[in-house]
Amino acid sequence: MATTVTLIPGDGIGPEISSSVQKIIKAADIDIIWDIQPAGSDVAQKEGSPLPQRVIESIKKNKVALKAPVTTPIGKGFRSVNVALRKELDLYANIRPCKNIKGIKTPFNGIDLVVVRENTEDLYAGIERKIDDDTAESIKIITRKASERIAKYAFEYAAANDRHTVHAVSKANICKFSDGLFLECCEKIAKNYPQIEYKEILVDNLCMQLVQNPQKFDVLVLPNLYGDIVSDLTAGLIGGLGVAQGANIGKDCAVFEPVHGSAPDIKGQNKANPTALLLCAINMLKHINETEKAQKIEKALYSVIEKGSVLTQDLGGTASTDEYTDEIIKNL
Repeated sequence: MATTVTLIPGDGIGPEISSSVQKIIKAADIDIIWDIQPAGSDVAQKEGSPLPQRVIESIKKNKVALKAPVTTPIGKGFRSVNVALRKELDLYANIRPCKNIKGIKTPFNGIDLVVVRENTEDLYAGIERKIDDDTAESIKIITRKASERIAKYAFEYAAANDRHTVHAVSKANICKFSDGLFLECCEKIAKNYPQIEYKEILVDNLCMQLVQNPQKFDVLVLPNLYGDIVSDLTAGLIGGLGVAQGANIGKDCAVFEPVHGSAPDIKGQNKANPTALLLCAINMLKHINETEKAQKIEKALYSVIEKGSVLTQDLGGTASTDEYTDEIIKNL
């Protein structure tokens, strides 16, 4: 029986890597009906919004979506489509696995950690104002409800995936009330999971230790802003954003998306690396109980990367997007 999945092709390189992933999934004989919903800067010009209501309704109906990157203007223009999606659908948990891939040279080996980022509040609540020409103000929101919810998700994830340690990350020595509340909630939830070791660490100390001894970390649970920064740092430990996956999980819906941006500078040049979006699609397939075929695609992808003869430029090769895609299909 076919499963309908919302596909947001994005902009920049988004449509190219989306097409690549669709081809691979089709070649793996997985029965997906793609409900294609464009969003982003081009859509904003045509429809007056980068995230039309039709996109939200599609995800609510289908319960699962695969999203390619969408360009977010810096310092002006519309707010992030990602932030809007998370808010509209209450996708409160951002999950970013960080694990070495054999064949990708990195400064460290043996990395296998997961960043669990609160997705709905903190400075990303977007409560800010311009006080005068020389002063702007942003308000950091931390609530007990959101903090307990993300802490519970982190511990449930750890328990379900044979993880042994959860670090709660904060800057509670400075932000004593807001981050202090976050830690208080994490500590409370941790008591319900005595089999999992609970630790606390300041975000600046964490960043230092991640570039010295990242193998010591297992599951990290963080407020929104720290989680955004740290997840990009951890992506750098395993080869960069081109191989970094992500998922946004809520009570009713799940949106799977890569960490990287839309790379408009290489749009249409057949250079883009679809690996991150493909890894997201693999997790999406597992989410909809296509685990066996998802593992088949995963095995083919890792085989191509390990062999190293057909890789895109960012992975050290000379292959085009199409050539890389075809090579993965050959290895299915």
